[in-house]
Amino acid sequence: MSAARPGRWTRRWTRRRGTLARELVLFAGLVVLVAVLMSGLTAWYTARGGAEAQERRQLARQATALSRIPRLSVLLVEGEQLIAGSNGLRLAVLDASGTLRGPASAAVTNAQRDRLLTRRPLSATGTLDGEQVIVEGRTFGAGGVVLAKPMGAVDEAAARIRRSLVLPLCAGLVAAACAGLLLARRITRPLTRAAEVAGRLADGHRGIAAEGPDPVRDDEAGGGPGGGPAEVAELNRAMAVLDRALLRSEEGRREFLLSISHEIRTPLTTMRGYAEALADDVIPADRVAETGRVLVAEAQRLDRFLSDLLDLARLEADDFRLEPADTDLVALLEQAAEVWREQCARHGVAFRWEPPAAGEAAPPVRTDGFRVRQLADCLLANALRVTPAGRPVVLALTAAPGGGPRIEVRDGGPGLTDDDVSVAFERGALHQRYRAERPVGSGLGLAIAHRLATRLAATLTATGHGPEGGAVFTLTLPSVPPGGAGG
Repeated sequence: MSAARPGRWTRRWTRRRGTLARELVLFAGLVVLVAVLMSGLTAWYTARGGAEAQERRQLARQATALSRIPRLSVLLVEGEQLIAGSNGLRLAVLDASGTLRGPASAAVTNAQRDRLLTRRPLSATGTLDGEQVIVEGRTFGAGGVVLAKPMGAVDEAAARIRRSLVLPLCAGLVAAACAGLLLARRITRPLTRAAEVAGRLADGHRGIAAEGPDPVRDDEAGGGPGGGPAEVAELNRAMAVLDRALLRSEEGRREFLLSISHEIRTPLTTMRGYAEALADDVIPADRVAETGRVLVAEAQRLDRFLSDLLDLARLEADDFRLEPADTDLVALLEQAAEVWREQCARHGVAFRWEPPAAGEAAPPVRTDGFRVRQLADCLLANALRVTPAGRPVVLALTAAPGGGPRIEVRDGGPGLTDDDVSVAFERGALHQRYRAERPVGSGLGLAIAHRLATRLAATLTATGHGPEGGAVFTLTLPSVPPGGAGG
């Protein structure tokens, strides 16, 4: 069933919006159609000029050749039809006296004849027997020749040129359609494949990136097997990253749910066992109070775990609200120090509060003081849990090198490895790793602290080993720009 879902989604999208391939073909066809039409129109209007230029060049060559024939006037008189032929060509001869004789002489003006007398070539348009003609004249020696040809010949040549353009234009349109199809296939095949992969990811399939590229599809998409255009390769890489991220996220969620199940089941099992013992009246009367305390402790443990889950859910919600205000961090952390000094004393742990050095002004900050205190309590609770009796827990306030306030929580516990630091703020990661070796909480405390720091636009980092030998958690709050306090 899941394999068919992407197909249904694709068909619905196709019905709504059409296909990219069709749009690309239409777009490419439209572009080439416009280009071909513009080229055709340009060629259509320039065909007559080209035909006229061609006819003039031909007349000029004929006039040049005839002007070099000796006694051309005699030929003109005796055999004009033989020279002119039957194509409408008319001829005139310019003799040494400057007289222009012949059928074409009527198309030559006096100014044009004077131009020939100066031994310059003549290229003009005139009228002969009420018909427009093109005129070409050339001189050689003491005489010259003028040829006139009806403009209809130019029109016929232009028509031939225009007819010859039809086939190339049609071939261009067909080639454009083929190019559009190839372009559409080249672009849409990898996109279609990416849509298929996205559909499979949406259906819950994972590890698709491990299947590797499809050499046939990639080669057809362009760029060779496993390649393609840079954008296609980038899209494939993005889909592979998404695949791995989803796989990693779901594995983490699965492990987290298993951890939650264990954490909830343990106090419930204890409470159920004692409750059944009380119901069966198998607990001596002198142990009833102790049993009640055990039940209360387990209920508080379960309540604390559920509260952590709710806090984490609120932090990940979009409507999580902050109430920023000018905050005195020194006073805020001194209050926290008083509370945690007593907490640590009950566990035999030495607590130390390190305010800013004498003469060093506390960095100004505008933030939600309640959330900063919540975050500090979360880090201190984590430090106290892993610190053995006789070792220290330190709460310090300093200025970061960039000018912002920095809160440090250091402990004398076992510390963290580099691998621990890389996953310290993931839900349940350290809890799952050390639940059988050292005291652990719900596995959500550090994840809550990290998300809360992000909400405060602050930075929370972890260091494996600090001055006291254990881990160091550093919260760096954004500094208030000059004049920003109290705004």
